[in-house]
Amino acid sequence: MVSLIGLVLLIGIVKKNAIMMIDFAIEAERGEGKSAIEAIHQAALLRFRPILMTTFAALAAAVPLMLSWGDGAELRRPLGISIFGGLVLSQLLTLFTTPVIYVWFDRLGSGAKRREALQ
Repeated sequence: MVSLIGLVLLIGIVKKNAIMMIDFAIEAERGEGKSAIEAIHQAALLRFRPILMTTFAALAAAVPLMLSWGDGAELRRPLGISIFGGLVLSQLLTLFTTPVIYVWFDRLGSGAKRREALQ
């Protein structure tokens, strides 16, 4: 049950990271007239440091929980392990899959616009 609290934390952090990257890419597309690929590439480069700072702060908070011993450690340890392992895996997935999905949805949307124009 305690590890589920860690999963909720992970969902929030991953969602925030993806929103930061996508919001920046949408602004670059609209404001600077960039293509979707250029916009998400710029967003990934510029938002990489803040994303890593958030992740490392959460990882640093999870280490004492993960390595705890003594009274109540059996409740804290699963929380620390789920946060630590989940953050490492989710960061890799977020940094690699968010740009791919962004470009995929852009292509999907432009295909729908072309079909509307033909009708």
